Amino acid sequence: MKIVIAGGTGFLGRALSHSLAADGADIVVLTRPSALREPQGHPEHRRRATGPGRVAASGTARSIEWTPNGDSGQWASAIDGTDAVVNLAGESIAAKRWTDAHKRNILESRVQATRSLVSAIRSVANPPPVFVSGSAVGYYGPLGDDIATEDTPPGSDFLARVCVTWEEEAHRAATARTRVTCIRTGLVLAKDGGALPPMLPPFRFGVGGPVGSGRQYWPWIHRQDWVDLVRWTIRTADSGGAINATAPNPVTNAEFARALGRAMHRPAFVPAPAFALRLLLGEMADALVLSGQRAVPRRAERGGFTFKYAKVDDALGAIFDGSR
Repeated sequence: MKIVIAGGTGFLGRALSHSLAADGADIVVLTRPSALREPQGHPEHRRRATGPGRVAASGTARSIEWTPNGDSGQWASAIDGTDAVVNLAGESIAAKRWTDAHKRNILESRVQATRSLVSAIRSVANPPPVFVSGSAVGYYGPLGDDIATEDTPPGSDFLARVCVTWEEEAHRAATARTRVTCIRTGLVLAKDGGALPPMLPPFRFGVGGPVGSGRQYWPWIHRQDWVDLVRWTIRTADSGGAINATAPNPVTNAEFARALGRAMHRPAFVPAPAFALRLLLGEMADALVLSGQRAVPRRAERGGFTFKYAKVDDALGAIFDGSR
């Protein structure tokens, strides 16, 4: 297979690239010029970011510069004849405090990158059979105890509006020749990136615990299951539309804290008060930490996908035992 990945040098993109290449796929990573000049992260990424190179025993990967400004360019030829395009491009949501400027960047980076890919897909003679585009469970907005399936309507807060606009842009690629799937990702767990590492220091010092009330649901997924789910989506012809990339058993924040404490063999009873998080993080605190969604992967399970890590204790136990 030949697969194009936009955002393939990030936390999730690297893991997906390596997994696909290990099975013999040829990977093309669309990379902004600045990322090629200043490669960061995993050592394999640093070597690969400069051009073609081996990333696994059977597959290859190469980087192509692109400018995700809403238009296609010469890079669009890389999409012609591919088996899939995966879109993970976009400004980090949690990298810094949400100023008005940063909120614009969060939205525009996703819309412009997706618009560029859609333009390229629609312009080539042999478009990919599947376009997998990123999204998030933030689509549903804060829901309390209500269960969110893929049929649950969108929320109205900032992240929900971003996800709705992002998905609408992606679905413009849908034709009789191209299936579009939007992956609504939850809290992805891995030890070397994502949301988990910033949580660890308080637990290491014995002062970890729930945040806010602890009653808010955190829809989580182990990174390996996320990779496997995207791969399943690529090869499953009836997986168009939206798919919740979350484990079947979402837990409250308090339950998550206790599970993390067990995995690290540390106590987990010192709460982080909501007011302190709001002072530290501003608007982002309520959107990302103090609220959540009880999202479940109904479509994936009905389609036959099997999660390796269905329970949070198993996922965190594997992470802290050294497993991926």
